Amino acid sequence: METVDAIRDRRSIRQFTGKVVPRSDLQTIVDCGRLAASGSNRQPWEFVVVTTRPMLESLAIAGAWIAKAGAVVAVVMDTSSRWWVEDGAAAIENMLLASVALGYGACWVEGDALAREEELKRVLGVPASKRLMALVPIGVAAHVPVVDKKPLDEVLHWEKY
Repeated sequence: METVDAIRDRRSIRQFTGKVVPRSDLQTIVDCGRLAASGSNRQPWEFVVVTTRPMLESLAIAGAWIAKAGAVVAVVMDTSSRWWVEDGAAAIENMLLASVALGYGACWVEGDALAREEELKRVLGVPASKRLMALVPIGVAAHVPVVDKKPLDEVLHWEKY
């Protein structure tokens, strides 16, 4: 799939079939996250990939629908980097686009995950010194939502606002 097509096709998928995502595809997706740009090349991220059904079910405290994903990538950040939020966002977006390019759906789960960050960190074994920025459930989409986006001419300005 072409990059522009992946960007145009990307949706937040919250309904999965439960089918397994091959390990090689998960490695490719995480590798795309690892290759994201980062401030001063600090690369303040680590990734925990969860594929077993009992662990996926334990992550469903951030959303019951997560239990049906084929996998979840937990994005763990080192906050000593000045740009850890921006860097994590870049890594997550790369993984979302890679998921689409490989034929999967994915979703960026941050708000519901952050509300339960300490509990999720315990489940995942994340050190206290690190932040759990987000969960990225990945899998075969059971439903792809149709979304309306603002037309380009409403958001694009040339030379001045």
